[in-house]
Amino acid sequence: MMAWRPPGYLLTTQQLVRALFDDSTDESKLLTAAAAGKVELFALNKSWNAVLWLIVNTLKEDGKPIYSGDNLGTLRSCLPIEWR
Repeated sequence: MMAWRPPGYLLTTQQLVRALFDDSTDESKLLTAAAAGKVELFALNKSWNAVLWLIVNTLKEDGKPIYSGDNLGTLRSCLPIEWR
């Protein structure tokens, strides 16, 4: 007997950025649905690297990145995304 699984979606890097940084997008709605267990989201590790670059290079205070490696690792593990 097969176990039930929700529908799954593979996010591109662009879609992942929209999901994380623009809550008015369909991608953000998918992220919310994934947090509720209604869908499964997948993304490539290289997409996470692009998000890391964006966070580290744009979110700064006094010229220094706001988030450290530990913070970023925690963020990644909290996202309802399976990394491939």
